[in-house]
Amino acid sequence: MTMTIPLLVLAFLLQCCCANSLYHPLDPLNPSEINQTKLIVQKSKLGTLPNLTFHSVDLEEPDKVHVLEWLSKQKRGKLNLHRQAKVVLRAGAETHELIVDLAIGSITSHNIYKGHAYPPFAFIEFFRASKLPLTYPKFRESIRHRGLNLSEVSCLPFTVGWYGEHVTNRALKVVCFYRGGSPNIFARPIEGISMLVDVDKMQIIKYTDRLRLPLPRAEGTDYTSARTNPDSVICNVTKGGFTIEGHKVKWANWDFHVSFDARAGIVISTASIFDDKINKFRRVLYKGHVSETFVPYMDPTNEWYFKTFMDLGEFGFGRAAGSLQPVIDCPSNAEYLDGYVAGADGQPQQFSRVICIFERYSGNVAWRHTEINVPGKVIRSGEPEVSLVVRMVATVGNYDYVLDWEFEKSGTIKIGVALTGILEMKATSYTNDDQITENVYGTLVAENAVAVNHDHFVTYYLDLDVDGNGNSFVKSKLKTAMVSNVRATPRKSYWTVVKETAKTEAEARIRLGVEPAELLVVNANQKTKLGNHVGYRLITGQPVTSLLSDDDYPQIRASYTKYQVWVTAYNKSERWAGGFYTDQSRGDDGLAVWSRRNREIENKDIVLWYTVGFHHIPYQEDFPLMPTIHGGFELRPSNFFESNPLLLRQENTEK
Repeated sequence: MTMTIPLLVLAFLLQCCCANSLYHPLDPLNPSEINQTKLIVQKSKLGTLPNLTFHSVDLEEPDKVHVLEWLSKQKRGKLNLHRQAKVVLRAGAETHELIVDLAIGSITSHNIYKGHAYPPFAFIEFFRASKLPLTYPKFRESIRHRGLNLSEVSCLPFTVGWYGEHVTNRALKVVCFYRGGSPNIFARPIEGISMLVDVDKMQIIKYTDRLRLPLPRAEGTDYTSARTNPDSVICNVTKGGFTIEGHKVKWANWDFHVSFDARAGIVISTASIFDDKINKFRRVLYKGHVSETFVPYMDPTNEWYFKTFMDLGEFGFGRAAGSLQPVIDCPSNAEYLDGYVAGADGQPQQFSRVICIFERYSGNVAWRHTEINVPGKVIRSGEPEVSLVVRMVATVGNYDYVLDWEFEKSGTIKIGVALTGILEMKATSYTNDDQITENVYGTLVAENAVAVNHDHFVTYYLDLDVDGNGNSFVKSKLKTAMVSNVRATPRKSYWTVVKETAKTEAEARIRLGVEPAELLVVNANQKTKLGNHVGYRLITGQPVTSLLSDDDYPQIRASYTKYQVWVTAYNKSERWAGGFYTDQSRGDDGLAVWSRRNREIENKDIVLWYTVGFHHIPYQEDFPLMPTIHGGFELRPSNFFESNPLLLRQENTEK
């Protein structure tokens, strides 16, 4: 035993010394590093504690300044940066936060979290909780009284939120559904039964069976039979056009790093674009990813009030990601990347084909013009739009989120969120809308089935570094102006641009739709030859904000959803809009809290936050499975280039 530990440490040192020369500093932990982290923890005093469970094992990223230094020295020899893991685990009914240095093979930081909230659930906890009702005598009796077959019952756990309790335990609420010949379990809820599970003890501590309603029929709920034969779909058949080296992607004039994160899913880092006029890459985005979701259902009744989910912090988009289906999820020219996360036991788990990358030939026009005013000529010119898409799909319970990062040669980055999947429904006695005389909080989409109204808020973290770290947030407001000299023109009015640079975080909070404005991140230290400040502008989607009252408990937890746009001073630890710990959080951490400090943001390293929102009123066409709905936004160069970069690239290609 005395020889084992030194040999293990030596192996770690050799491995990590070699790794430093191979890894990009933002590469996610690989399987051997995850396993190494587990071994280091198990050999520490923590390994002797009861119920040791790993809830997250992620890369502890180097400081931004060191990553940028590493990137600048790539051709001259690499900076030696230790690979470290940030670990959150539960043991002895406490939450432990660790930093594990993989180069020296030891825990360098250990803190016990004393806050109110809890780390994300492990899949095995969801699985075990879902099986508890099947052996619970009271539940079995309720199923028997309803005349149902227990073998056809599926139960699912749901996070419980927070509703003013002073003391909480890690808990889940479990509700059940009846398959009975249909794969669409969400269409056949067993209404009236709910169970509260103490997760640390893994036992049911409260059982409720308060009402009985007709079970919705199985007929018409099967969505699988209508699936198109994927072999009949042909699109984007041209392979290639981009290169993937490890986690680094190069395509056209773009160069960026892509990684897979258990919480965020896709993470895009160090994105830069090549400027042909100055013959070098220019920085655009240091890091971008989904930061949090907020999905509150609008039914305040006993079985539904708690359904106000914050999926990333409570479980994780990465953990909910599925293997992508060729041709269905991604076109035939796609390349695929695998991802790895740590399981509850600390072991690495492989997620195969979890990200796809492909060139998209959309049929759109990148640019065109027809000129008929040159004597004797009709000049037609243009270029088809070709883009590069990085995609992931997260299936969170009944919903599927299709997440796209789309890069265009013009310098634009389009970020897309598409929603599909199955509505969450409740059983009802009603079979026709004419019978309804009370608020059912949704739409009757089938006999005895109401799909409940709800929201989706998907908040993005966008650490833009436009030509460097010294950035500012500018609101270009469109104001109506009156003509001063009415004798010089028959016009009476026009609109003009009034630019306001936000000096503090409070000045950068924006509720869209109040007044017309363009929103930009500019670098006031860099100008074009014509004297304009270089920048990128945010082209927003629909102006959707939360309609919940400010004092409603779910809104307290997700108070940042009252504004679509926030700008904060960069802080490495501030990445998760709902706070680092989200399960049963109380609104005392997160974006809205950080922003209260009202830090200076003019000519600073800043982070832009944008929320894509959907108010979802269900319709019958959404049943039994909803067609995809789309949302998103764009980051578009604005005086970043000297002229249209597409034309310059075309000239260089022709040469």
